[in-house]
Formats: sequence, structure tokens, C-alpha cells
Amino acid sequence: MKKILYHTLALSYGAYFNSLALFSPTSAAKKAFQLFSTPRKGGVLPHQEEFLNNAKDKKVLINGLNIQTYHWPGDNETVLLMHGWESNAFRWRNLIEKLQEKDFNILAFDAPGHGYSNGTMLNLPIYTNSAKEIIKMHHPKYIIGHSMGGLATIHHQYENPNTSIQKIVSLGAPAELSQLMEHYQNLLKFNDRVLQGLDKYLYEHYSFRINDISTPYYARSISKPGLIIHDKEDTITPFSASEALHKSWENSQLIATTGLGHSLHQDEVNRKIAEFLNS
Repeated sequence: MKKILYHTLALSYGAYFNSLALFSPTSAAKKAFQLFSTPRKGGVLPHQEEFLNNAKDKKVLINGLNIQTYHWPGDNETVLLMHGWESNAFRWRNLIEKLQEKDFNILAFDAPGHGYSNGTMLNLPIYTNSAKEIIKMHHPKYIIGHSMGGLATIHHQYENPNTSIQKIVSLGAPAELSQLMEHYQNLLKFNDRVLQGLDKYLYEHYSFRINDISTPYYARSISKPGLIIHDKEDTITPFSASEALHKSWENSQLIATTGLGHSLHQDEVNRKIAEFLNS
């Protein structure tokens, strides 16, 4: 029943955007992008509170938003963790255990509109800029991103190649914004007039077009070593995304898993990440 209601709501949004685009493509594009950038979940759930509250660090003001940071202290190098869409820093609980075994100094933060952080919207420019400010403050040597967090780590490295970051881990990350937009268009059934308006809106407000966001393209200029992990049966982000990323990223290794899903929480994955960082 919930899936039917969600599908019906999605189609109603698409019909609204199509109608609005007849009169104002700019307004239709703006509203479509706002919906695309608005998470429906990702707040802290009751069973997550104790784990996160025990590691709460200061809130950092970035672009007018209070971003909640977390710290698990250690004497080894500093690692920054970036979660995915509609998630929060709790998703790292299993990996944190493995990193603590090797005494890493661990940092994480809730993306805008997620967890304990302020905001109602999240998109790639917002997430990348948040990471940029956190990295400038804490100078982590390693960075790990899952899903959208993985996309943001690659995007950040492309735009800021000379930071403290020395190793990058990408987990189940999408490759092309065009693929995400294609999925978005198919879900809502909005027409190409709306899609073209979205492309123009992004260029006018963020100085890039839909086809410009591409991790394989970014990876061509990344010299830092990278570990890419992706499940072949991932139903959220296709495995081909990480295959393309690995092909373009000369100094990377790709680990393909089977049957672990999109989240990649399993011990074998976390152990390989810890070993990569500690090597």
C-alpha cells in the first residue's frame, strides 16, 4: 500500500511540473530540483541516539547551517567518514569498530538535512562544500564515502586536489548525475521540457550541467590511491558505476562483492577498508 501511495505521489509531482513548465520552465525546474534535493528521512532514530550522543563533538556553522560532527579519538591517522542519502553518521558503527581496533582517529558528520544537522535540502554542491570546510578544520589523511557520500568525496578531490587527503575509499557510489536524473524523470514521468529546464537551472545556479557530474571523468585527474568497493547485486546503484570509476582512476583498486547489498556493512568489507588505510 505504501509503495502504491508513493508511486501515485511521484506521478502527481511529475504532472504538476509538466503543467508548470508550459508557463514557466524556470519555476518548474526550480521546484523539481528542490524536490530532488529534499530527503524524506535520515533523522536520528531512537535506537541510534546512544551511539551518536556518546561521540557528539561540536556543531560547525557552514553556509548558515549548524553541522553536527562526531569524534572517536585515536592515536593513528585521522579518518573522515561521509554517509549517503537519507542516512546519518550511525551507518558507520560497524566500520568504526574495525578502525578503532587499529587506533585510528575517527571523524564523521551528519550531512545537511540529516541526523542532528540543520537544513532541509542536500545536493552534491552542498555536501562537497560541507566536506571542504570540515577537511580544512581537521586535516584528515583518509576519507571514506558511501553512496552519495562517495560521489561527494570524489567530487571534492577533483575540485580540491591539494588538501590533506592521501587515500580515498568509495563504497557503492553513483557515477553520473545524468543517470540519477534519468531515474528521477522515469519515476515522476516529467517531460524533456522540465529536464532541459533542470539542466539550465543547474548551470545558472551552480555553474555545471547535468552531464558535467561524472566520477569517471573526475578520476582521470586524481593521483591519490583509492579503494572502490561495490556489490554486483546492488539494486540502488549499479555495479557498472564503480567499474567505470575504476577504469578511469589509474591509482585505484576495485573490490567486487556479491550478495552484500548497497549498504556494505559486513565485516569483510570493513576489514578490507581498515587494511587499505593501514597499509
